[in-house]
Amino acid sequence: MPLSVIEVFQSGGNFMYLILFVFCLGIAIILERLFFLYYKYNINAPKLYKRIRQAVLQGDTKGAMASCDDSPLPAVLKAGLQQSQSNKEEVPAVMEEAILEVAPKLQKRTHYLAVIANIAVLLGLLGTILGLIVAFSAISGAEPGEKAIQLARGISLAMSTTAFGLVVAIPCLLFHAILQSKANKLLDEIDEYSVKAAHLLQSQGVAEKEAP
Repeated sequence: MPLSVIEVFQSGGNFMYLILFVFCLGIAIILERLFFLYYKYNINAPKLYKRIRQAVLQGDTKGAMASCDDSPLPAVLKAGLQQSQSNKEEVPAVMEEAILEVAPKLQKRTHYLAVIANIAVLLGLLGTILGLIVAFSAISGAEPGEKAIQLARGISLAMSTTAFGLVVAIPCLLFHAILQSKANKLLDEIDEYSVKAAHLLQSQGVAEKEAP
């Protein structure tokens, strides 16, 4: 008769609870990062830039700033717009500084998923080693009546912890790759549209100087 999930979990001993704790940390990080990267920080960059460009070309810098919220890309563009009101030549430097401030918001905590995956695998491996120790001890020193029970217990401990460690590690590594890719995409958008906005604002400054 197949074992239930609870029975398999219990057969792994205390190491299963350690791996479960690590798994809960991984789930919390994954959910938090999914919310920020795919919802709060995920904006339509071309549409935002188009709206800001139209406002800037019409001389409505305050209207352009009103289109920006506290998300990373809008925050960078807003910093450039604010600087353009006083000194347009400093716009690229100010936007570069703003990028350095917002970049950690996109990348924070994601790297912990790789660490969690490694810890889960190592805990599973440690449980496997201890399970094999129990199994070999049963073969060498247990009473004949207890030998089969101890041997089965040791093998069960070894296999259960290994399996659970891999069950935790695989999705953590998968989401680490997905979230890192999304963060890099958002950073690329910030770099692209901050350069475009800086050129736009500086060109407007040149046009203002050349105007009679």
